[in-house]
Amino acid sequence: MSVTEYITDINDPRTAVFTSLTEAQLRNRLNPDEGLLIAESPKVINVALDAGYTPVAMLCEEKHITGDAAGIIARAPEMKVYTGARETLASITGYKLTRGVLCAMRRKTLPSVDAICRDARRVVVIDGVTDTTNIGAIFRSAAALGIDGVLLTRTSCDPLNRRSIRVSMGSVFLVPWTWLDDPVGDLREAGFTTAAMALTDNSVPIDDKELNAVEKLAVIMGTEGDGLAKTVIEGADYVARIPMAHGVDSLNVAAAAAVAFWQLRAR
Repeated sequence: MSVTEYITDINDPRTAVFTSLTEAQLRNRLNPDEGLLIAESPKVINVALDAGYTPVAMLCEEKHITGDAAGIIARAPEMKVYTGARETLASITGYKLTRGVLCAMRRKTLPSVDAICRDARRVVVIDGVTDTTNIGAIFRSAAALGIDGVLLTRTSCDPLNRRSIRVSMGSVFLVPWTWLDDPVGDLREAGFTTAAMALTDNSVPIDDKELNAVEKLAVIMGTEGDGLAKTVIEGADYVARIPMAHGVDSLNVAAAAAVAFWQLRAR
């Protein structure tokens, strides 16, 4: 059974994982097997538990121990549980937005690119997207709209960033993902046709019949500021665009991803 420990000082070293460790420290690149993530709200925490993530510690308001967090505590008897007065816990940035529950969990070993692509028909490549809100939103759309896997270049931000997890509503735990080095070459080796989302003179609309008939398709999304690199666009099998009206030239990358995923879904 989980042991509950009461804290009176938010600077208590026992709660450092929630209050003072940076995202880089949580990720622990030197020892990735010891990396942690922070999940917020009972709903998101339960999604992570269902996906096999191991909880290490929880920080919650007293009332949630027998309320919203009770089920989580019952599922994780080895987890440390820290609690305290609402006034004490409210000093954590954003704490009031989490429905009073934070959970530190172990990261998993990431799968290989080959493992994700082996049985997939639709994957998305996220190239150089560094906004955590956009990453979370893309994952949520990917999970909802039938994307089998997410591959990120190392210039993109970490999907298990606390804000990305929150924005995705836990969808980052539902879709397999990993890092890759070559947005076009790695996918071609895995047997995928690649479609770079970009505005070029030779781009085709996303409802192009030939494009939609592709058996194994990788949709490559770039940051809305600089867009995809010229080498990525030139190396892709297709360059695709979302038709626009009223003189609008593009959508936010998260919105564009949702539109593209729906149109290009496996039939």
